[in-house]
Amino acid sequence: MDYSVGQVAGFASVTVRTLHHYDEIGLLVPSRRGASGHRRYADSDLDRLQQILFYRELGFPLDQIAALLDDPGTDPRAHLRRQHRLLTERIDRLQKMAAAVENAMEARSMGINLTPEEKFEVFGDFDPDEYAAEVEERWGGTEAYEESRRRSASYTKEDWQRIRREADELTRRFLALMDAGEEPGSEAAMDAAEDHRQWISRNHYTCSYEMHTCLGEMYVNDERFTRTIDQAREGLAAYQREAILANAVRHV
Repeated sequence: MDYSVGQVAGFASVTVRTLHHYDEIGLLVPSRRGASGHRRYADSDLDRLQQILFYRELGFPLDQIAALLDDPGTDPRAHLRRQHRLLTERIDRLQKMAAAVENAMEARSMGINLTPEEKFEVFGDFDPDEYAAEVEERWGGTEAYEESRRRSASYTKEDWQRIRREADELTRRFLALMDAGEEPGSEAAMDAAEDHRQWISRNHYTCSYEMHTCLGEMYVNDERFTRTIDQAREGLAAYQREAILANAVRHV
């Protein structure tokens, strides 16, 4: 039994353009072509695609993935063992990094010297002091916490208003991409995710790609973050998370 490129894209949650690219570079060449030249994928092709997506999620560049999969001395079980080990190591690393990561909403709660009236004017219904105790308990003493606290302590009301405007503009940009049907792994969505990472680094703390992916995971794994982000549109948190991951892989 074989499958069309559209069916495979649906199975694997990738774009047809991605499958075309994999074919063009020889990473995943379909087993046969139909009478009209359309790509047709066999079950063995799907197995290879699964391995590709595993390694891609781990941040391997495509040329290295090809070298690993085409190594005649490695059997499929060895690939699975390697991926299990790498995933376990990544989970451990991300769990440790979670203690050093704040999201932008919580970062705004540190060192804000505004009157109650100014806080309402800048943040609306969000109380920037609500999470202060939890933030310090979870991340107090980390470099990210200290850096964010130093920066935010010097910000004026106008600085916070600018930061909020920039955040709102990023939200509108992601929503426009969703409206246009752009996949979160598209160039435009990855560019928006990169601008989001740079916005954090510019205003709060130095945000590496790995820290950014951890932040993206928090968007969907902590219901408070999901609820806050999805106020703009249901599914926005998940969309941003996928765009963040895709952008991080792009820059590895």
